[in-house]
Amino acid sequence: PHPIDLNVLPHIDVFLDNGYTKEEMKMMQETKKIMELTDTGITATTVRIPTIGGHSESINASFNKDFTVNEVKEILSHSPGIVLQDLPANNLYPMPLTAHDKDEVFVGRIRKDDSMPNTINLWVVADNLRKGAATNAVQIVQYLLRKNWLA
Repeated sequence: PHPIDLNVLPHIDVFLDNGYTKEEMKMMQETKKIMELTDTGITATTVRIPTIGGHSESINASFNKDFTVNEVKEILSHSPGIVLQDLPANNLYPMPLTAHDKDEVFVGRIRKDDSMPNTINLWVVADNLRKGAATNAVQIVQYLLRKNWLA
């Protein structure tokens, strides 16, 4: 309903009676399904931003146990398919421009959420034309095969 060029629209798909869009509901439901988190609360606001290709997400996650930001960075830095870009003082953080045409998922702006205990904020970017549902499904199966969790 509005120009996309030089604009940001917090509106993807149609609005539902609950105030969310169909895309937001799909994102929340798929995340719970993929991660087997049936009892976990997930919320989302989807936004259209004019880029050539790329999905960007601000993720806020709460855990049962406390952690340090360095522990999270250490885990992510050793996770296959993840590129840690977290030096905001040097202007290094994930952006669609740097994720374009790459298969990896870029993570940065990692910080504790001071509003909730055991909660973290992350900024995550991936090229949605290269890293999507099909690529993820193949990588999950490959991982399960490497771990001998599938016969």
